[in-house]
Amino acid sequence: MRKEYAFLFIAIAFVAGIVVGVIATVYYEESSPAIPAAMKPPPPSSTPVVPSADIQKQISFLQSILKDDPKNLKVLIELGNAYFDTDQFDRAIETYSKALAIDPQNAEVRTDTGIMFRRKGDSDRAIAEFKRAAEMDPRHVNSRYNLGIVLLHDKGDIKGAIKAWEDYLKVEPAGPRAENIRNQMAKLKGMAK
Repeated sequence: MRKEYAFLFIAIAFVAGIVVGVIATVYYEESSPAIPAAMKPPPPSSTPVVPSADIQKQISFLQSILKDDPKNLKVLIELGNAYFDTDQFDRAIETYSKALAIDPQNAEVRTDTGIMFRRKGDSDRAIAEFKRAAEMDPRHVNSRYNLGIVLLHDKGDIKGAIKAWEDYLKVEPAGPRAENIRNQMAKLKGMAK
């Protein structure tokens, strides 16, 4: 008989634990302000990705070319992209800046620079780069897409994000991201009221 009481006691304690856990969770959620997940900015990555041996060889090779030809635009962009891919924010920004000094109208490089500023945690500089890229190239979709992302997630600017994505849809109404953007905008328009 004692074994039966022990199992009964364990079962009651288990159920009571679940009930207390549910009550505590409900209480906590009701007392916390609701922040939509889309509004929470991602934390900036603090450590760069350690480049693989192949990427490090590529970086070294590109750097050696630049020693002899420091204004080689193609190599600067490739080197910036290698730094981009390994989250070396400052090096990517520095390298892209050199490329932009040669070709200031390159909207793609300017957008990649903005992405690096965002990953570094400087959303204001990212926004400035995305806006400049969009001004320079009226057909550039990535700058508009990323502008919406940063305005929404980092700044909590729902109306600004909607405007950026409306501009995106004017340029590319049927692109691969267009339907997703339309769905996001429908949700955001309800929140912006």
